[in-house]
Amino acid sequence: MVTEKYIMDIENFDHRFTSQLLNAMADGVFTLDNQGKITSWNPAMERMTGFKAEEAIGKKCGMLAFDKCADRGCLTDFTNCGIFQPDVLEAKECHLKHRDGRAIPVLKKARKVLSEDGNLLGVIENITDLTEIYFYRNKMESVQSKLVQLYSFDNIIGKSHIMNQVFSAIKSASASDVTTLIQGESGTGKELVTSAIHYHSVRAKQPLVIVNCSALSETLLESELFGHIKGAFTGAIRDRAGRFEEAEGGTIFLDEVSELSPYIQVKLLRVLQEREIERVGESRKRKFDIRVIAAANQDLFQKMKEGVFREDLYYRLKVFPINVPPLRKRKDDIPLLVEKFIDRQNFKTHKDIDGVSPDVMRKLMDYQWPGNVRELENAIEHAFVICNQKTIELVDLPIEIREDRQFDSVSTPSHRERAPRVKNNVDRESLIELLKQCHWNKAEVARIVGVSRTAIWKYMKKWDIPLQEADLE
Repeated sequence: MVTEKYIMDIENFDHRFTSQLLNAMADGVFTLDNQGKITSWNPAMERMTGFKAEEAIGKKCGMLAFDKCADRGCLTDFTNCGIFQPDVLEAKECHLKHRDGRAIPVLKKARKVLSEDGNLLGVIENITDLTEIYFYRNKMESVQSKLVQLYSFDNIIGKSHIMNQVFSAIKSASASDVTTLIQGESGTGKELVTSAIHYHSVRAKQPLVIVNCSALSETLLESELFGHIKGAFTGAIRDRAGRFEEAEGGTIFLDEVSELSPYIQVKLLRVLQEREIERVGESRKRKFDIRVIAAANQDLFQKMKEGVFREDLYYRLKVFPINVPPLRKRKDDIPLLVEKFIDRQNFKTHKDIDGVSPDVMRKLMDYQWPGNVRELENAIEHAFVICNQKTIELVDLPIEIREDRQFDSVSTPSHRERAPRVKNNVDRESLIELLKQCHWNKAEVARIVGVSRTAIWKYMKKWDIPLQEADLE
């Protein structure tokens, strides 16, 4: 037989349990009676509003001045409150007024409490503080704005006719979702063009995922692009999403697609055709919605004719081609680029260099720039390290520019055909010599040797050759 004392103990336990539960909650919770007066007020509400429980209890919730309280102002008659409307049960973002007058962003949820016969007993209100979320949301919007500014067309420097054609192509590509192929030599700014397209497109607020297709072996690249499931291969200790999945809603940039193996070319073709992927070791197909931009510093059409690159994949990638010209074909832009790079270095180094001497400008205009815009920027950065006056002089330039040590492939297109193929007998000394000739451009060395750039890196690691010439002993 249930005793009256037992019932009272249960009721007391329920009360203590409910009270401690409310006190432990991170969210603010308060209750109203059927007259709209506050009957309980947990510690989270005190922290969020600045009002102590004794100050709030007995008052009406209008004291918090919610700015979107069920889309209506707070009414004198509680029975006309928006909580009684059937279509206002969903959570709403709004602001409440802190005791000190500040507006606090919150997520507000309210529910009626009814008796068994349908009479109103009161209301429970749940308040989530969104201050931190708003802070990071505003920070992300600020970063997004800076990204758009960073990758604006103004940051792709040039006024020559050939660059105006590039600008026009970028604008067209940004307004579309078409697969784009960007071709140009190393150092011409293909990644900058990609970023400009992405950050001026409707996908700008979604990810831009960059994958260098020459930096990984075939097996690693397959896993990197498509992901894998646990146990798919040795070392696959958990499921992993690939870069295609990471780019969902945004853009994936496949740099140096000319280095793709035949196997990866087949898989990529299927992805472009079907717009779905399969993780390594899994048969499940996963749909995705991304924009694909590819880049190559080799002539893909020529590689296709040679049978090295698949014809069907080539035409899938070059739906909208953009050719970024080498610097030697737009020398009119060199003074503008020099001015921009000097401004950038002045800002970074806190120096105050006005410009370059006439002799330096003549040298820069005469040089063929095998490393393109990147090499010019590096040359200006090198000059800033040495220059201690207001004007950059010849002595401040890198020695290969001062002495006009130019890689023959720039001035003599047939050089690559005459270059020795040393794939089978490459050694440390010949590799170092090739690296010097190519100004440490590993991709160019790889083309001469007849191997992938990854193989060049492996040779360098094997023979303890540093990644930069400056580190060579």
